[in-house]
Amino acid sequence: MSATEATSGVAVPEQPWWRRVWNLRDYWLTVYRRTWKGSVVNSFVTPLLYVAAMGMLLGSYVQADPATLDGAPSYLAFVVPGMLAAQTMMMAFGESTYPVMGQIKWHKTYFSMLATPLGVPEIVLANLGFVVARVALASAVFVAVMVPFGVLASPWGALGAIAVQLVAGVAFAGPIYAFAASSDNEQGFTVIFRVLLLPLFLFSGGFFPVSNLGPALETAAAFTPLFHATELTRSLMIGTTETGPALVHLAYLATLAAVGVALSIRALQRRLVR
Repeated sequence: MSATEATSGVAVPEQPWWRRVWNLRDYWLTVYRRTWKGSVVNSFVTPLLYVAAMGMLLGSYVQADPATLDGAPSYLAFVVPGMLAAQTMMMAFGESTYPVMGQIKWHKTYFSMLATPLGVPEIVLANLGFVVARVALASAVFVAVMVPFGVLASPWGALGAIAVQLVAGVAFAGPIYAFAASSDNEQGFTVIFRVLLLPLFLFSGGFFPVSNLGPALETAAAFTPLFHATELTRSLMIGTTETGPALVHLAYLATLAAVGVALSIRALQRRLVR
């Protein structure tokens, strides 16, 4: 009897992959119900603190020509898109490190999932889908909180900025997920947060134009995912989007996302199926 047959001998048609991914929604909803209150409060408080500290207080000392702020009318309008993109990066990193390690090593949830008709690709896609859902909610709250500050050029730009975070979320999460799935312990995560996340946060154009870094570092920054996420988000939020650069930023993020997903599936396959 084949794997697709029930014990009664009646053939059970195999579900398409997207249906198997969707079947994991109940598990991830259960996970989210345990933490949603804290995450929602944090989604409101974090942007307010960032804007108050970096945009309004620090911004009151910054009197720059909009030409030096990538067209942003004020430092507040310049820094807010960077904060949104940075929030996406931090959330993606956080959801793709210790939680992934826990599913493999501590709770062994992935092994239980693999004992069902689910395969490794479905497990990875469902997990990354959960990350995207978290990013979408946090980004929507962030943008809503920013509306009273007058930093959004148009509603369509705001929606576009949220959509960018979905692609950026996978671009950030995919490679980190692959690293976590390949790691035997969590010690490497400290290196990721200190050596990778912090420099990206500080030097990818969120707080000042990367042209201030000098030619060498400006070129290096242009190869980072947070730079592309920040630039595309900013152009949408302040209404300065140009088709050519926007497509380059989007292509970079989409390519990194696709590569990250492929690496994640490969890494988890090697880890779980031996």
